[in-house]
Amino acid sequence: MARRLVAAAPPYLYLLPALACLVLWTYKPLVEAVQLSFYDWNLLPTSPMTYVGFDKYEQVFTQPALRTATLNTVIYIVGLLPFSVVLPTAVALVTRRLGARSRNVYRALIFLPMLIAPIATAAVWRWLLDPTGLANNALGWFGLAPHNFLRDSSTSLPAILTITAWSMLGFAVLVVSAGLTGISSDYEEAAAVDGATSWQILRWVTLPLLRSTLLFLVLMTVLLSGQWTFPLLDALTQGGPADSSTNVYYILWELGFRSFDSGLASAAGIVFFLAFGLIAAGLVALADRFSFHDN
Repeated sequence: MARRLVAAAPPYLYLLPALACLVLWTYKPLVEAVQLSFYDWNLLPTSPMTYVGFDKYEQVFTQPALRTATLNTVIYIVGLLPFSVVLPTAVALVTRRLGARSRNVYRALIFLPMLIAPIATAAVWRWLLDPTGLANNALGWFGLAPHNFLRDSSTSLPAILTITAWSMLGFAVLVVSAGLTGISSDYEEAAAVDGATSWQILRWVTLPLLRSTLLFLVLMTVLLSGQWTFPLLDALTQGGPADSSTNVYYILWELGFRSFDSGLASAAGIVFFLAFGLIAAGLVALADRFSFHDN
């Protein structure tokens, strides 16, 4: 038995560093967040932790700021889906017909915004959207008055949404292009031999074979839209004005590290973690059900 255990150990020893990092950076903070959600504490080592039971969870569902952040997060997700699924699919389908060199140039140009640091992106867009910036100069050409896009509650969220969509479009195009590369050309050639038109091949062959890739992009958008918008919110609007552009990630950061209400921040984090987990499980189930795997 000892020899068998020694012989079976090497694969698990290779996994040990990754598992240690997973426990240290993911599971341990998650357990600590669950623990903190039952206490009232301001994060100061000299302050006592007061047990409050489920009071913090009750506050999660009664805080107006959290409801506004949740609604804004849904708006961000819905608003980004056309730029993470529909438009990248169209761009990838168009560029795949180009020559190899032209295709690579176009994809590199589209992917370039993803390589720019978010803070640098925010600095450039702050200059563009400033009341005296290029965007308002363009409005002046049409006789329109200048507008402060980032400080108006009606335009702050669309502005952040537009910048985020511009930044992550290249990543989505790259993912869709990789999915198209994995589809064998034999299917399209067989459909063409049977008399299918280009639209029929796209509708009944290419897109169904691409469903797993598109569902992956939907999942990424749902789970990561808050993270993609967070640095832009912090640099451009700070969630304002009047929480008009905030989202759940930014409101959690404000609760934990500005208001120093670690209990409420942890409780809200656990609630959002469970909600996003259920959504992710549903999307994964859809991917398993409707995806086609070429064996």
